Amino acid sequence: MAPPRLNSASPWVFDTRVLGRRPGTMRPVRISAPVTESLGLPVIAVPAGHEVELDLRLESVSEGVLVSGAATAEAVGECSRCLIEITQPVRVILRELYAYPGSTTAATTEDDEIPRLVDDLIDLEPLVRDELVLALPLVPLCRPDCLGLCPECGERREELEEGHSHETLDPRWAALKLKFGTDGPGNADPGTHTPSQN
Repeated sequence: MAPPRLNSASPWVFDTRVLGRRPGTMRPVRISAPVTESLGLPVIAVPAGHEVELDLRLESVSEGVLVSGAATAEAVGECSRCLIEITQPVRVILRELYAYPGSTTAATTEDDEIPRLVDDLIDLEPLVRDELVLALPLVPLCRPDCLGLCPECGERREELEEGHSHETLDPRWAALKLKFGTDGPGNADPGTHTPSQN
């Protein structure tokens, strides 16, 4: 089954014909490529519309084109403890061989093991997407020592005064407080009749 044709107009697709299939020929590439679909996890991702900075080297080798370099982007997400929005730079190192059709590498490996060139074009988007997603934290934090939220009022502990606390009512007195407006019958308002116990 023939591989799908690549869109040569895409900023993620590079034409390798300038390398001439001459081993040792190298071409540096520095470009910003747009993210068309969010890259990442529900809690943090590189949003659609953002750009990924690519600083790469395309080098012709005997079996194909070796791509090496780095991709840098900015991820946007939510702190897992205090829920504020955070931004986090993410940088990944890339190194991938794109095999020539008909090469020994292409003949001895599966399509999902090593990518192939298609009409001398390579598509870097799948490689960059996979590496960026793997580099994102599963539990993003605004900072390592984030204090999170107060479990009683839900406010950020970082913004609360020192010694912040909430009254904890003994559940045995809860019904009496509702009835008398106090913490117990001993503190009832004057004139309130409290039956005596025999």
